[in-house]
Amino acid sequence: MRVMILRAYLCSATLLGLTALAACSDEQADQPYSSAALAKDPVLARALNDPLMTDPDLASRNQSNAVIAFHDSHPLPPIGADEIAASRAREAARLELLSGGQVASLPLPQDNGDSVSLAGLNNAGDMVTAVGGRADCVESMDAGLLWSTQMPATSAIMPHGMVQQAAGVDTGQCVIRAVRYHTQVSVEDALEYHFTKASREGFSFEHFQGPEAQLRGEWRNEKMVVHGRAGPRGLTEIDVIHWIR
Repeated sequence: MRVMILRAYLCSATLLGLTALAACSDEQADQPYSSAALAKDPVLARALNDPLMTDPDLASRNQSNAVIAFHDSHPLPPIGADEIAASRAREAARLELLSGGQVASLPLPQDNGDSVSLAGLNNAGDMVTAVGGRADCVESMDAGLLWSTQMPATSAIMPHGMVQQAAGVDTGQCVIRAVRYHTQVSVEDALEYHFTKASREGFSFEHFQGPEAQLRGEWRNEKMVVHGRAGPRGLTEIDVIHWIR
């Protein structure tokens, strides 16, 4: 009798356990992630729980002329200086360039002339105007990280680069792209990358070292400038502006 009762008890406990397991499985199926995993990884928790922002460079503040403003307060996770990551970025850029031929050497730098620095400018319109771009198109520009994906192939950012700000316009006679990004490679490596890609397409360049490293190029009715300087957290900051005259 005791054996039968014990068997019945075990069967009931087994059925209850299976029922609980099934309920747990259903509950887990409804959850895309584990709360325990989030507790161990606050970065993952923030990434999954933070509200989505379709335009991060505008979402953090409301300001006058915000549609063409650049600023540094954005929700994207920062990258820091790391020699291993820098080596990977440098190698990825070199492999991309070598797939199209030899990597070109930068031309010798010239006297500064009327060169300008973009380091203190965070407004896309001011940057375009400072480099001699289409000032008449500035009011038509709008900011958005998606503009960085619409750069011409000659002006695309380096592999592993992190876009900080982007703005542009593509209306009528106004065609402009302006992007600021951070990279872990040196200023010279970044300029060499952009010089090689654009010169293969027919761009001719002038190279200046002051007041900051920069390239000025043109081809037919297109112009582009690339400025580089030391950025935050040991990174390199690069500005690329490309427009049709």
